[in-house]
Amino acid sequence: MNLKDTYKTIAKPAYGELFKDKNSKFYGYAFPVTSENEIKTHLNNVKKEHYSARHWCYAYQLGTEVTNYRANDDGEPNNSAGMPIYGQIQSFNVTNVLVVVVRYFGGVKLGVGGLINAYRTGAQLALEASDIIEKTIDKSFLLQFEYKNMSKVMRMLKENNVEINNQTLEHNCLLEISVRKSNALKVFELFSQFYGVKINEL
Repeated sequence: MNLKDTYKTIAKPAYGELFKDKNSKFYGYAFPVTSENEIKTHLNNVKKEHYSARHWCYAYQLGTEVTNYRANDDGEPNNSAGMPIYGQIQSFNVTNVLVVVVRYFGGVKLGVGGLINAYRTGAQLALEASDIIEKTIDKSFLLQFEYKNMSKVMRMLKENNVEINNQTLEHNCLLEISVRKSNALKVFELFSQFYGVKINEL
């Protein structure tokens, strides 16, 4: 059974080239995000930087196995801005990402078709300028054991390429570990059968 345990996201914030249409200017930005609080912060920063712009339209997608998204037209006609931006997030197949396209109105209306094209292009340029990376979907577990089992536990972790996120090493040891999803069941079963070690999913 082949479990999908990777996803694509962007490594760092990026901005695309300026796109112009009939005197309107469109600036596209892409940000890696993992929470709605981060999204709010980035939106506020973009609005501060472009305080005299007319519209700050955006779309985001969060999550790896279960995703949620939002598309916002910010005063532009329905589905003329947010959804075209979101369409680019989908076509680049990235998640945990926020794309904002800022519009300075140039005095000439573009019509819905023109807006869809401009916002789609603004988003596309921002994502093309981004460093797209692949990450693994990991599961986290907590291991509890006595200090005397330390060397055995460490050897098993090493043999199975398990990362340690956090450790408390006293008489009773606690290790927080993360494992690639495709390997998680195997690691869970290994430690479940290990007398003297308790493993719980976090």
